Amino acid sequence: MKQMKLFSMLLVCFVLLISACSGGNNVQTNESVTKTEAVTPTEEVKTEPEPQPEEVVDLGGRVIKMSAWWDLTPAGTTASDKARLAKIAELEKKYNMKIEFVNVPFGEYMDKFTTTVLAGEPFADIVLLEYKSALPAALKGQLLELSEFTKPESNINNEMNLVVKSASLAGKEYAFDNPTTLAVGVHYNRDIFKKLGLPDLQELYSKGEWNWEKFIEVAKLATKDTDNNGKIDTYGFSGWAAQVGRILVAANGAKVADDSTSKEGLSDPRTIEAMEFLNHIYNVENVAKIKTGDKVNWEETDTFKDGDVAMFIASEWQMPDLTFDVGIVPIPNGPQGTAEVTYANTAAASRFIPKGVKDPEIVYQIFEEMQDVPQLEEYPGQDYLESLYGHEEDIQMIRDHIYGTGIIVLDEAYPEYPFNSFVEDVIKNNASVTATAEKYKQQAQASIDKLGK
Repeated sequence: MKQMKLFSMLLVCFVLLISACSGGNNVQTNESVTKTEAVTPTEEVKTEPEPQPEEVVDLGGRVIKMSAWWDLTPAGTTASDKARLAKIAELEKKYNMKIEFVNVPFGEYMDKFTTTVLAGEPFADIVLLEYKSALPAALKGQLLELSEFTKPESNINNEMNLVVKSASLAGKEYAFDNPTTLAVGVHYNRDIFKKLGLPDLQELYSKGEWNWEKFIEVAKLATKDTDNNGKIDTYGFSGWAAQVGRILVAANGAKVADDSTSKEGLSDPRTIEAMEFLNHIYNVENVAKIKTGDKVNWEETDTFKDGDVAMFIASEWQMPDLTFDVGIVPIPNGPQGTAEVTYANTAAASRFIPKGVKDPEIVYQIFEEMQDVPQLEEYPGQDYLESLYGHEEDIQMIRDHIYGTGIIVLDEAYPEYPFNSFVEDVIKNNASVTATAEKYKQQAQASIDKLGK
């Protein structure tokens, strides 16, 4: 009997054990079904689209030409140059073409451009042009607008870290170039400032005290006979009066000639105010060194290189091989100016694609891809600026307060535009600024109108 009870108990335990195992299997099966139902054959599975292979155009051995009035070929002496040469070789293979850098002397450049474009066979696919030459070409329909050869996805229309849009011409976009950092400002001879105990211009700027009045004050302090021999041996300022005038007009919120509105700027009250200040520098305070004996001689541009001038308006490219320590601050704004514009760029140049170039979209695409090389600089133009300036504070001043504050002024693009005559009458012949502006304003407007026809 006891054995029967024991057997019955064992049998019940065995049944319960079988049930428990069977229930566990059901749970696992249900979980498996649940997971399987999350991706059933009847539902569409979302997947990432397959990347499309890049469409590469075979140019059949075509030569893509890029021109300037100097040799643009990377020298191959720096890491950046070597990377560019490697990129060029890569692109030549990729597109089955050759890239040629065309060097045409400056004096022959525009004649070659004009004759070849008019013949329908531009001498280069991408040309470097000064803005003063590009404006007439644009107005005559000899240049393509950016929209005619760039795409919405082009770097120039997005990040602009490879290629940037240059300033517009007559209200339209034509030009492009590499990112860089340029500087036009009041440079000053640190050696003279130290010798004469003059106030540091960067400190004046940081205090908000750098203006036209302070400029004259410092220039007067620097114009003196330091050895008491009866002759001035240090000067407050030097420069080509016409170029200085254009820059002062911009720093006072105006343009000598406005290509965007096709209006003369000589009669603008802001221009007249700037010209009064120019006259103050040259004829009232007499703080400018005139090396050639002619106040309006363009060669006065380089007078500062003698080392006896305290302040001078110049571009960064004029700094190599100086015999003195140099610093820089923005050109001081006039009463009507703003910090957003501190100078007029009268020598601006950029890259353009002439009308008549075959497959301009591909030509531009190749140029843009050429720029896609490892960036070894912390910012565009770092090596360039560091080769010109010996003080980090000067480079920081350029990057923070000067770069990007220039406007392109194109009065020299218009035939017989009378700004230089305006300057000569005022600075050399002591004529009234207001009367001289009235004298030349009609000629100035006629010059603008003539080019636009």
